Amino acid sequence: MSKFIASPASTLSGELKVPGDKSISHRSIMLGSLSHGITKVSGFLEGEDALSTLKAFQAMGVKIEREGDNVTIHGVGINGLKKPEGPLDLGNSGTSIRLMSGILAAQAFDCELIGDESLSKRPMGRVINPLKDMGAVIDSNDGKPPLKITGGQQLTGIHYDLPVASAQVKSCVLLAGLYAQGDTCVTEPAPTRDHTERMLKGLGYDVRVNDNQMCLTGGGELTATEIQVPSDISSAAFFMVAACIAPQADITLLGVNINPTRTGVIDVLKLMGARLTTSNQREIGGELLADIRIQSSELKGIHIPESLVPLAIDEFPAVFIAASCAKGETILTGAKELRVKESDRIQVMADGLSILGIENEVLDDGIKIQGGQFQKPTAMIESHHDHRISMSFAVASLRCDYPIEINGVDNVMTSFPNFVELSNSAGLNIVEV
Repeated sequence: MSKFIASPASTLSGELKVPGDKSISHRSIMLGSLSHGITKVSGFLEGEDALSTLKAFQAMGVKIEREGDNVTIHGVGINGLKKPEGPLDLGNSGTSIRLMSGILAAQAFDCELIGDESLSKRPMGRVINPLKDMGAVIDSNDGKPPLKITGGQQLTGIHYDLPVASAQVKSCVLLAGLYAQGDTCVTEPAPTRDHTERMLKGLGYDVRVNDNQMCLTGGGELTATEIQVPSDISSAAFFMVAACIAPQADITLLGVNINPTRTGVIDVLKLMGARLTTSNQREIGGELLADIRIQSSELKGIHIPESLVPLAIDEFPAVFIAASCAKGETILTGAKELRVKESDRIQVMADGLSILGIENEVLDDGIKIQGGQFQKPTAMIESHHDHRISMSFAVASLRCDYPIEINGVDNVMTSFPNFVELSNSAGLNIVEV
């Protein structure tokens, strides 16, 4: 079990390129595999989560070649997947298991989806239930992995109202809808990331979007294309917060995905007073990119608008660090989803902030954080093997005059394999031991 020792630092500078978007990397493998022809992907995230998806499709007979962050996928078509020799191990990746459930529910073969200890505790009923409504046969461990999917089922399209805003559930149902008879429609209560819809359209599949409803008709085909994966805004968020709280900072993050369903963290930080600007905005492969400049900021506490919660759900651990360095109180509500991520991110962050001397109050669906000064910790921070917790507390070292030890940082490899190297190049002082 590895840990970070993040020693005091106060200056952050330079132009940084964070790794490729995890959500888009996953989907490029899945949809590229189901396409006719050769899909070439550049900027692919070489993290363990995305590689779990890649290996799973290789195990189902898809020829996939990788040279660094360039991936070539020899698509087998919608109905070309083959039965894997054993269970598909998806490691720590909730995106992999939830999206792939939609695809695999419609295959002719049986399969089993497994994961690590953390993934095995995450709720899957949210995808199992709509898939069963479509005709899928899925067994689980009381709504958690492993998932055993029985092949040979004819799925029927449904109109599904998402109980909770979730891009993973929406995508799962739409991917199952590729194989279903008739129309499949998903209505969401609030906007969520729309990478699945964008990529399906980019691969030539007709997806009809009307306000908060997405519909498609089963039985179509996907046509291979080239996909350029932009930098992941979830990974960029750690550096946005780092630059805001550092006493001296001026950094530019290059080519970051600013898809409007993902920019909640930018909106939240701006409401808190962040000196943050975007430039060089462009569109590549249906996704919006921009360069983001962030400078040292005087942050203030805010009541985070609930409308922004689904648009920043993965970035809240980093935002909690920003709130700890802000003047006044920050209140987050409407974020119960944070409790069922790789860890209970509300409680785990609250525990760590308490160790650092930051007053906070845990709410059922959020947290109240009183901005203050980080005090000398009495114990090591436990990340509970959650990559975003680990990186968030590493960033806090910019406002400390003592080293922070963060335990259980092994899963940083899932989303940001060069985090330590890139952080130290910009001025942080992190050692992994």
